[in-house]
Amino acid sequence: MGWGNIYKRRMKVFTLAVVIYLDYKALQQREKCTSKTKRASLWEKAHERNAKRVLHLIVELEGLWVKLGQYLSTRADVLPPAYIHHLKKLQDSLPPRPLEEVCRTVERELGKSMHDLFLNFEDTALATASIAQVHRATLSDGQEVVVKVQHDGIKEVILEDLKNAKSIVDWIAWAEPQYDFNAVIDEWCKEAPKELDFNHEAENTRQVSRNLGCKKDFHDTNTPSNPVDVLIPEVLLSTEKVLILEYMDGVRLNDYESLQDLGVDKQKLVEEITRAYAHQIYVDGFFNGDPHPGNFLVSKKPPHRPILLDFGLTKMLSSSMKRALAKMFLASAEGDYVALLSSFAEMGLRLRLDVPEQAMEMATLFFRSSTPANEALQNVKSLVEQRNRNMKIMQEKMKLNEKEVKRFNPVDAFPGDTVIFSRVVNLLRGLSSTMNVRVVYVDIMRPFAESVLQCNINKGPSFNAHWVHDTPVLSNVEAKLRQLLIDLGNADKILGIQVCAYRDGEVIIDTAAGTLGRYDPRPVQPDSLFPVFSVSKGITAGMVHWLVDNGKLKLEDKVANIWQEFGTSGKDKIKVHHVLNHTSGLHNALASLTRENPLLMTDWDECLNCIAKVEPETEPGHQQLYHYLSFGWLCGGIIERASGKKFQEILEEAFIHPLDIEGELYIGIPPGVESRLASLTVDMEDMKKISGIGKRSDLPSTFQTQEISQMVTTLPAIFNSLQARRAIIPAANGHCSARALARYYAALVDGGSVPPPHSSSSKPPLGSHPHIPKFPSHKTSKKQKGSKHVQKTDSSTGVNYIRVPSDISCSSSNTSTRGGHGNDPKSGKLFSNPRIHDEFMGVGEYENLTLPSGEFGLGFKKSYSNDGDLIGFGHSGMGGSTGYCNIEHRFAIAVTLNKMNFGGVTAKIIQLVCSELNIPLPADLNRHAESLTNDGSNVGKPMIN
Repeated sequence: MGWGNIYKRRMKVFTLAVVIYLDYKALQQREKCTSKTKRASLWEKAHERNAKRVLHLIVELEGLWVKLGQYLSTRADVLPPAYIHHLKKLQDSLPPRPLEEVCRTVERELGKSMHDLFLNFEDTALATASIAQVHRATLSDGQEVVVKVQHDGIKEVILEDLKNAKSIVDWIAWAEPQYDFNAVIDEWCKEAPKELDFNHEAENTRQVSRNLGCKKDFHDTNTPSNPVDVLIPEVLLSTEKVLILEYMDGVRLNDYESLQDLGVDKQKLVEEITRAYAHQIYVDGFFNGDPHPGNFLVSKKPPHRPILLDFGLTKMLSSSMKRALAKMFLASAEGDYVALLSSFAEMGLRLRLDVPEQAMEMATLFFRSSTPANEALQNVKSLVEQRNRNMKIMQEKMKLNEKEVKRFNPVDAFPGDTVIFSRVVNLLRGLSSTMNVRVVYVDIMRPFAESVLQCNINKGPSFNAHWVHDTPVLSNVEAKLRQLLIDLGNADKILGIQVCAYRDGEVIIDTAAGTLGRYDPRPVQPDSLFPVFSVSKGITAGMVHWLVDNGKLKLEDKVANIWQEFGTSGKDKIKVHHVLNHTSGLHNALASLTRENPLLMTDWDECLNCIAKVEPETEPGHQQLYHYLSFGWLCGGIIERASGKKFQEILEEAFIHPLDIEGELYIGIPPGVESRLASLTVDMEDMKKISGIGKRSDLPSTFQTQEISQMVTTLPAIFNSLQARRAIIPAANGHCSARALARYYAALVDGGSVPPPHSSSSKPPLGSHPHIPKFPSHKTSKKQKGSKHVQKTDSSTGVNYIRVPSDISCSSSNTSTRGGHGNDPKSGKLFSNPRIHDEFMGVGEYENLTLPSGEFGLGFKKSYSNDGDLIGFGHSGMGGSTGYCNIEHRFAIAVTLNKMNFGGVTAKIIQLVCSELNIPLPADLNRHAESLTNDGSNVGKPMIN
């Protein structure tokens, strides 16, 4: 190509871009003077004429522009129908090159005449695309074949177009930094030339066919895991510019009439194509990068399998990249943003986003379900609105002005390996829209992504010598405990866990083991934060008692006298002790609302407003039914109204600062602690067993075992989300380390006396984290003005993660005021009441405040020995995390775990520790321990409080 031709090509592209731009701008002005009924027609006509203009120029220019047109022709989910209708002709219906040129190329490449090579060679091409055209033929031995012949001179055109495209992208990145596509064009410049060598394509075809186990009859017993039912033509002969394949009789995907006549199930067809690509990407790490409709046929012979064609553009992924992509997909599917950020770091994707919500939203959007073409307009509007919301959030969070936010590029580094992957996912979505089917990628791709990670992460102790965190063994009982944890880990009953115990004020156990999540293989450490659900009720109850101890309220006070809005709808008789004793009659309060919209739980003020308006089901003090969610909002409202302070301020003042457990116990996490979070999953074996458990009289009607079994399957996705983790849900949203929780109960068991400093062998030291992380602002370069991201590295794991600046204007815990309400931190006491244990358990002079024979005292679950003696108190959470203390033996223990079970694992751990220390095991835990089978599965009633 001479410079004259190059210049003409550039000018034609630029001229068309200007013409289309001005056409649409003029239409926007004209629209203002046009009635609403005629506007749609105006836009349709504009799309029609501009689509024709684009098609005409692409056909004229050929080369890389055809590739662009093919890509756009599949995006029925975002482009107007006129563009799809015209551009789909580029998939295989371009004007063919002259037959003489085709024959000349074949004879030159194969070194024989057409007569010697073929008994028949059809003059009319079956299909013509950007690089080559395909003819049907019959070999000299009688075999039916197709012959793919490269266009003469197309190599020079493609390479020149790549240079031009690179120049255009460079200019756009300079003018508009938020549209920096250099990573994309660099990957294209590396991969596109490979399409020009048909020997390369031939080997790719053979490789993909082997990987997918493609057999015409599909009866081979040696099929791969998660087999896919597709066909790929056999390669017979190849040179650089000629490829001969076996002929397969099929119809095109865009031949809708033929598909209908054959009775093809389009939904099943597109799902099988999607499965084939999921296998290529996640299982094989070697995939076709060009799944536009022109590269598929549907076999005419039942069961009408997809036929995959054209493997010129393929991508090979490294094992680490394959795992990172699988982890990204699964993390987005489960709302596990900690694993998501970890996957970004592993693949080399760095964001300038200062809020992890944006990262999760981006990933969720990327893997969203496809929509039919008729929903394209609404889809585009939704995407634009979502982008505008994100930009507004970034502008507010990062304090950018309007000019800066327009130039802000949220991506700091984009790995080239993900470019073709992203193209494939978008092309598959466009293919689904073109076929007018809706595909749920999360459901189809999940088995393939999971198969990758099952072999690489979450390996138990048998495969991981460092499964137990390397800290000194503090006692003989801890050594035996670690062996038990290893056994449970090998039995797949534990994913990640922490156990910490105090005896006589001293730490005797401080063990961490396993991994932070199902898709997050980082090791659990002593300062990892676990979601502990209702364990937080024991902490919330302690806060109420702390306010009582400091004279801010009384247990006999009517709630309405403290919380004025609460005194409506027949709740004027409810007292503070009724709430703590689960006898307020509000056991089912807000249950229906949270079932219909679980995220309503995350709106603290709205939940307080709603619960202040509900009516009780029973008279207060008449029946003890577990207040599984309402307990937290009732106590939380009392705490805030009685103290005049925010819930979290009282938590810090009462317990966090005096116990020196900063950064390791939260009810509603602050920004900045994301790298230490464990992610929830469910023990499905326990789930199968719960269905056979009968009704429990101690639970409200909306929280029976059947409702629990349904709820548990959705809990991980909800409570792994950032929105839920940051919310104040005092009944269900505690996040803590076992050592912080154990220290809390060690103080309670000693009547509120603060224990000596935690063991110095535990690293990092307990209390060394700032409770509310604050991050310095970073100066930014002129090129990326306004970026205030903070990229940190967790030195303990070597994994990059994004730290999030806090919106809370509190200073860190090390400089916070630790007094208040009469509590003197120098005294080393949380409570001054000498009968505080009686108060917690509702016995002695407090017995008249509780329901006789009830399981709960005043906020805490009472524990009895097998002989019926009251020995201690504590609180468990859904899934097995537990805090417990035995008063007589000055013993406190905490267990935190992320593989949710119904008490079996926790009971077995506490049983071992108590038996080794000669401490009576609580009777309810003893029942759990006795009901354990050898594999650790719990077959008794679930421990949920």
